Amino acid sequence: MEEHYGTMKILCYSLLPCLLFLLSTKFLLYKRKKRNLPPSPFALPIIGHLHLLKLPIHRTLDSLSKKYGPIFSLQLGSYLAVVVSSPSMVEECFTKNDIVLANRPDFLVGKHTLSYSNTTMGAVGYGDLWHNLRRISALEIFSTSRLTSLFSIRRDEVNILTRRLYSVSSHDYAKVELRSMFFDVTCNVIMRIVAGKRYYGAEVKETVEARLCREILKEFIGYIAIIQVGDMIPILRWVDFTPDMKKLDRVNKRMDMFLQGLINEHRHDRERNTMINTFLTLQEQKPEYYTDEIIKGHILSFEWERVGEDKIDMTEKTGITMSKVEPLELMCKARPTLKMLLS
Repeated sequence: MEEHYGTMKILCYSLLPCLLFLLSTKFLLYKRKKRNLPPSPFALPIIGHLHLLKLPIHRTLDSLSKKYGPIFSLQLGSYLAVVVSSPSMVEECFTKNDIVLANRPDFLVGKHTLSYSNTTMGAVGYGDLWHNLRRISALEIFSTSRLTSLFSIRRDEVNILTRRLYSVSSHDYAKVELRSMFFDVTCNVIMRIVAGKRYYGAEVKETVEARLCREILKEFIGYIAIIQVGDMIPILRWVDFTPDMKKLDRVNKRMDMFLQGLINEHRHDRERNTMINTFLTLQEQKPEYYTDEIIKGHILSFEWERVGEDKIDMTEKTGITMSKVEPLELMCKARPTLKMLLS
């Protein structure tokens, strides 16, 4: 009995790839016959044109547009993508047809973890929630008056960066690794706007909270752009090919606990001019809408940058042709006027 069961199991696993191949081929041919699509390259079963998307993506799309014209289609697993390279067509897409093209893909990362079930600005689809989040950002969080009131934060962080550069080069010429410094400035500006705190830089007092924030953010940024196999091929969503999703769940829980801690702290300190306190004021008016998840999702909508010790690959950045270099360096020496200003 056990041998028979084992044989049937092996047979099922052997026939499964063939069945998937036949079904996907029939599906792709059916779609091609029934739909009037722009021209496209030959598509492989199941994966479609995913095998053509080699880095750098913009170079690949440019070569395809030269071959297939200013508008062509790509089958990215189960997703159909239309690539437009003509300026006139792009203008038409984002003026006459902008609402039709306003939705975003429903990726696993956004649905289960970092985007709170796709309710953040960067993941929510077009609709009432998108309109409300956009209105909140424009009128409450990033209005002209509020940005003006936060000018001192940006000025302070730039002054701190200038003093750091001066201290490094006050005696002689010095090599300065700027990327990490700019990252510190960016993160400190964001965190001061969000919660009124600084966590980055040599001058920051080392605390458990600051170290925890840096650790979580480093992990979080590394998983922002993850696209799972199941995103492109939904039938494989139940298969866990990599441990990425489990790691992502762990990172998300840590990030959620950290952000919830900041919100709870602000509930006992409503005097600070921070984004969290602004949301808490709105939450008092409409608690059923301005939930803690909406607040945390808005915090995660900031454009966090990635920084590390790896080399910067600028070979194929748009508009730049440059061989791989060490992290950006600058030869700097304080001028007499700067020295007088900072003394």
